[in-house]
Amino acid sequence: MEKVFNGEQVIQEFEAMTRDAKRIQIKTLNKILKDNWEAEYLRKWGTFDGTMDPKTYSSCVPLVTHKDIEPYVQKIADGASFPVLTVGTPITAFALSSGTTQGKRKYLPYNDILTETAMHVFQASFAFRNREFPLENGGKALNFIYGGKHFTTKGGLLAATACTNIFHSKQFKKTMKAIQTPACSPDEVIFGPEFHQSLYCHLLCGLIFREEIQVVSSTFAHSIVHSFRTFETVWEELCSDIRTGVLSARITVPSVRTAMAKILKPDPELADEIHNKCLGLTNWYGLIPEIFPNTKYIYGIMTGSMAPYLEKLRHYAGGVPLQSGDYGASEGWIGVNVNPELPPEMTTFVVLPNIGYFEFIPLGQIHDPDSGSVLVEPESVVGLTDVKVGEEYEVVITSFAGLYRYRLGDVVKVTGFHNSTPKLQFICRRNVMLTVNVDKNTEKDLQLSVEAAAKLLTAEKLEVVDFTSHVDLVSEPGHYVIFWEVNGEVSNDLLKECCNCLDKSFVDAGYVTSRTSKAIGPLELRVLSRGTFQKILDHYVQQGSVVNQHKTPRCVSAANQSVLKILCSNVVKSCLSTAFD
Repeated sequence: MEKVFNGEQVIQEFEAMTRDAKRIQIKTLNKILKDNWEAEYLRKWGTFDGTMDPKTYSSCVPLVTHKDIEPYVQKIADGASFPVLTVGTPITAFALSSGTTQGKRKYLPYNDILTETAMHVFQASFAFRNREFPLENGGKALNFIYGGKHFTTKGGLLAATACTNIFHSKQFKKTMKAIQTPACSPDEVIFGPEFHQSLYCHLLCGLIFREEIQVVSSTFAHSIVHSFRTFETVWEELCSDIRTGVLSARITVPSVRTAMAKILKPDPELADEIHNKCLGLTNWYGLIPEIFPNTKYIYGIMTGSMAPYLEKLRHYAGGVPLQSGDYGASEGWIGVNVNPELPPEMTTFVVLPNIGYFEFIPLGQIHDPDSGSVLVEPESVVGLTDVKVGEEYEVVITSFAGLYRYRLGDVVKVTGFHNSTPKLQFICRRNVMLTVNVDKNTEKDLQLSVEAAAKLLTAEKLEVVDFTSHVDLVSEPGHYVIFWEVNGEVSNDLLKECCNCLDKSFVDAGYVTSRTSKAIGPLELRVLSRGTFQKILDHYVQQGSVVNQHKTPRCVSAANQSVLKILCSNVVKSCLSTAFD
């Protein structure tokens, strides 16, 4: 008999654990080292039996990035017969990163403990969320999730996105059922080979079960917005399917058609009701509560690079609350959102001290002028309970899946403590930065500049669908290039005004000084043809990524030639800033 989910008990256990964070962190580190001390990687840094204290551990084992562990990952992928990174729980698969940050996908070790950790995070998060926004029994979730492609390495291990690894696990479906959010779509749709067809069927399933939908969700806010932008273009076809009980010819995958045939039945009354509700909407405002009237909240990661989609998501949501998902990465999970009543912009994450061993590198370290990397003073790195409120840090993780003092590249700010464990606010990715010389503008700086300039479009009822950037170092002097996809025609005068506003909105002292002295050239704003970011999404999906894990790259480097080519070949209009003339 399956154990009934008890949210209050989960919260009590969470509170007890976070009150004793320091001891649990030491216990967690000892557990990781004791289980894996015979692995090749750990033996390289000394012979020990897994009883290291944190200070000894940090002095013996170096801080690393993915580049440092690539040779070890490759050995596992090739089928090494000896333990390379772990001993206690073998690496059974690889999690593939989205590849949107650097243009290259990373292979990260994955094992059963990471799946268990994910379920632990989901349950803790749901317990706090359900206390604030309780769901009724028997409901469903319109969950825009997709099981991406996977392949087998030379050594016989599966490689897929972290999301795909989780969705394929037996624990995932059990957990979603236990926390009252089973997907309304059948597995054949979730794991369908063609995501456009799966998205269409997700929407169709949502409409069929519209009265039962209590949660609308996806991994990232981008995926939810993308789904409802698609709904705007296919809603009449969806209504036709429901009216006739015949699935659209656009769905060609046999397994998906068979699964949908079991759900789709002729229902002219439902089709007419949805059709009339769509016609009654003004510019699709409040689409979600109008079509799915029992929706309690909308759930997905809405921080960091997802923040630019909040305005559009709120437009679709009407008054339905937005709930930001938890803090994780392809490398593993970090923290839980325990204050679901707060808007996404104020979301913080409480670090779970038992899911990994965490360290933090204070920002403001000396930069290596040759490589641009941060030179870290060993003694400056602090443990989970030693961080200071108000300070910013880069996160370092030691995991149960073979990552030891691994630099995530995420910059977070400590906003306070929940009992004895810190609350983190995600700030940005450390290596997503616009820089020509002494200027340093982060992903957040870019977002703020775009938001300021995009306000100029509202008078013309235009909006920025999506955006990215590139640093052009081929031109002399180098300059920033901002790419916009807009939902209509922008006049030359308005484009010039937006371009100047963008340029002026980068307030980094190094940038302003360099622009004033002409050491950095005028910012260039390039408008893209409609559908360009869909082409970029399609490109990543063809590379094996999944829609719900997709993050639009906010800064496209010269090394990411495939995406840069898509952008540059779809420019329809451009202008240069005169803000510093």
